[in-house]
Amino acid sequence: MKRRIIACLPALFAGACVPAERPAPPLAAVHPPEGWQEQAQPDGAIATGWWKGFGDTALDGYVDRALANNTDLLTAVARIDEARGNLALARAALRPSVDADASIGRSRSLGDFGAATSTAIQPEATLSWQLDLFGRLRAQQRAARFQLAASQADRDGTALSVASQVAQAYFTLVALDTQLLVTRETVQTHLVSLRLAQDQARVGYSSQFELTQAQSEYESVVGQVPELERGIRNAENALTLLTGDPPTAAVSRGRLQDIKTPDVPSVLPSALLTRRPDLVAAALRLSAADSSLAAQRAAFLPSVSLSGSVGQLFVNGLNYDPVTIWSIGGSILAPIFEGGRLRAGVDVATAQRDEAALAYRGAALTAFHDVENALTDVRRYGEQIVVVRRRRDILLRSLALATDRYRGGYASYLDQLDAQRNLYSTELEAIGIRQSQLDAIVQLHAAFGGGWDDKHAP
Repeated sequence: MKRRIIACLPALFAGACVPAERPAPPLAAVHPPEGWQEQAQPDGAIATGWWKGFGDTALDGYVDRALANNTDLLTAVARIDEARGNLALARAALRPSVDADASIGRSRSLGDFGAATSTAIQPEATLSWQLDLFGRLRAQQRAARFQLAASQADRDGTALSVASQVAQAYFTLVALDTQLLVTRETVQTHLVSLRLAQDQARVGYSSQFELTQAQSEYESVVGQVPELERGIRNAENALTLLTGDPPTAAVSRGRLQDIKTPDVPSVLPSALLTRRPDLVAAALRLSAADSSLAAQRAAFLPSVSLSGSVGQLFVNGLNYDPVTIWSIGGSILAPIFEGGRLRAGVDVATAQRDEAALAYRGAALTAFHDVENALTDVRRYGEQIVVVRRRRDILLRSLALATDRYRGGYASYLDQLDAQRNLYSTELEAIGIRQSQLDAIVQLHAAFGGGWDDKHAP
């Protein structure tokens, strides 16, 4: 303890012993991969309005409305205003402050000549200014500026997320529409087949077993209609919630088969760090934490303040000549013993800096995995959609052959029923894969940053 006190004695005039700055954890370092494992498109700029590449005007309208009315996005804008106010407070701390004061007093006292009444009026202006000799206030201002920029990047990240959610909700809705259309067409096909099976059973050409199978398959498909209608209503409500609207009776939309499949330009892993708003926001928060740590370390050093005041003193009447009063001075406050408060503040700020560094690394790793997963999904769903469409064409021919064989008396009705069931299942599967393919393209746009660039760096 004596050695520590002796070592700090030379610094007592200038301030307490400033603890050494600790570096960020080595494991917090970010090392982007050299390239993507999945084959990607050539590098290029992603359009800011990337959702327009799907060629659906209804989707464009919903995204535009969501970007104007979504509550999460409006909340993010409010956070920007809050951060801007905090920056204004940090800037104000660097400027002098001027206060006006006026005091009025009246007293009655007993003197040599009897009781006397005295009235005093003293208006005064006071100026105070804390000199930022060691940069503590400037470090706090930098931290507030980084926080403001991070809030702006958060807002853009929220906008990208909202646009992606709207696109995926829209694709869910049009996919359910297509499934409902296919299901209703299948109901009509099964109804025709059921009536034929009833006629065949009535004349004894087919068995009651075949008839009950036809009835069961018909009811199974009919039962899908209300389930799909329920899903459509929920999808409509989900879409209007994203756009900031109350539930409505009808939501306009296009057709799944009319939606285009846009190409998505690639972004190098190293460039991704500045092309995604969430990564830039995490980096800015790390910079803010570094600045806050610098401010905590500067608190160990002395603070220098200047102050001055000037005023007038009126005694026993406003018509008397006032007396001008003034004062000027300065003070140096150097911390000597704070009970460990300052050192604990540095420890807290250091831990917060480490948390921000690790959070940035975690966000970067998540971003790299997001891109890899989206690239894989886009490629594999593209391959699947080709296969399932070939299978659907084959099943269409198979159903036609089974129907001809049944009507010609060469096969039982169960062969036709099985062909109908396989075709219906495959058509629904094709719609689902197409929706997944569109969702994956949306996720890839979002993973690459959706055309955003780093325009908020202080």
